[in-house]
Amino acid sequence: MPAATAIQRCGPRTWLFDLDNTLHDASAHIFPHINRAMTGYIRDLLALDEAGACQLRQAYWQRYGATLLGLVRHHGVDPDHFLASTHDFPDLRAMLVVEPGLRAALCRLPGRKIVFSNAPRVYAEAVLRLAGVADCFDRLYAIEQLHYQPKPALAAFRTLLAREQLEPRRCIMVEDTAANLAAAKRLGMKTVWVSRSLRRPPQVDVLVRSALELPRRAAGRAA
Repeated sequence: MPAATAIQRCGPRTWLFDLDNTLHDASAHIFPHINRAMTGYIRDLLALDEAGACQLRQAYWQRYGATLLGLVRHHGVDPDHFLASTHDFPDLRAMLVVEPGLRAALCRLPGRKIVFSNAPRVYAEAVLRLAGVADCFDRLYAIEQLHYQPKPALAAFRTLLAREQLEPRRCIMVEDTAANLAAAKRLGMKTVWVSRSLRRPPQVDVLVRSALELPRRAAGRAA
């Protein structure tokens, strides 16, 4: 199937959008702030030095898909306290990087749209509001609504699908993280990878550099 028609042939569809590095550029300012906050939290909690705390943060993220899950499983951390402590921003508006035209692109995209994020709800709501796209989405599923089971865990996907009564084959997952798309593909979803990569891995149906390309791809026109 040609890449340009993979999502076109999905028929009546529901778009499941990741948030960070999919709808906005979190790597510029937001992720460095969160990473520093998480490292500091782990350092203080476990009396580690900076390097050891950073190493553990990365190890839990790679193993579980979210540092939070490793801390809950192995150290009994309260998830709400951790999320509140690590997603406290001095000026989120100034840190947010959103492409001009995002709202227009989302409005042109046919079908229901849901945000499906490993981030905490308060943060996700703030990002969507500041980006001016909150009303483009029917629902928001943040980590709390997923029972603190982050993507790529299949349990996270199944929670959303069950609550929204969705068939996976009618869903299109839009993500910047290839591992999360592999889980979506396993369930039967179409997948869109937002990436600067020149290679399209097997779990990816469509590769785009920006979410702004989606209306053209959904219409079946090549980039």
